[in-house]
Amino acid sequence: MQNRRTKLVFKQLRNANLNYNLIENDDRIAVGISGGKDSLVMLYLLQLLKKYTPLDFTLHPILLDLGWNIDASLMVDFCHSQGTTLHIERTNIGEVVFNYRQEKNPCALCSHLRRGALNRTAKLLGCNKLALGHHADDVVTTLFISMLFEGHYNVFKPSTYLDRVGLTVIRPMIYISERDIQLLSQSQNIPVIDKSCPADGNTKRDEVNSLLDEIENRFPGARQKLVNSIENVNQQSFWHKEQD
Repeated sequence: MQNRRTKLVFKQLRNANLNYNLIENDDRIAVGISGGKDSLVMLYLLQLLKKYTPLDFTLHPILLDLGWNIDASLMVDFCHSQGTTLHIERTNIGEVVFNYRQEKNPCALCSHLRRGALNRTAKLLGCNKLALGHHADDVVTTLFISMLFEGHYNVFKPSTYLDRVGLTVIRPMIYISERDIQLLSQSQNIPVIDKSCPADGNTKRDEVNSLLDEIENRFPGARQKLVNSIENVNQQSFWHKEQD
């Protein structure tokens, strides 16, 4: 592992794994692949985790085709270069969301359907865990969405067991910034595919990301401090209503 940036980003993933015991020996881990930089960098880093730690686990990348007939040849080749075989699951999720349901705010429905398809496919492949490529910026964005639009403090966990499915969802990149992922992707020539969505640029998540960019420009390091605050919650600072 010669590249300094690779070492830095790998250390962040390894620390997340150590802090939250995300990956254990004999795990069969489905890796959600979107074709974007986040999921492919995650697969790359998880292969490094296999190589440079004593952990013994297997990786099974899954790409959901939402019905847009994407050219997945670059993804197939990249997964092969990482010693894995890409499983492509064909779905009609895009048609359901944008043509049949015609949702004004399609992200929630699309996310729900994609999660279901990923969970089912992971189980069919005999996996006990599903790795998703959420990074540190996603953590902060999700937190702000819950506070600004829903009026409560909520953010996804590094590891969540889905008892209905019998599957554990893990997020190994929660300590890694989107900027570091972008730079690592470029330095290692990791390919990406065009996965443009009709809703791109018009979602609550896009609005909140723009707001957080402004905060980051004014207060450099703000996103990282917000991530740190999630791990350093003072329970006594929360308001608790007295029960009647």
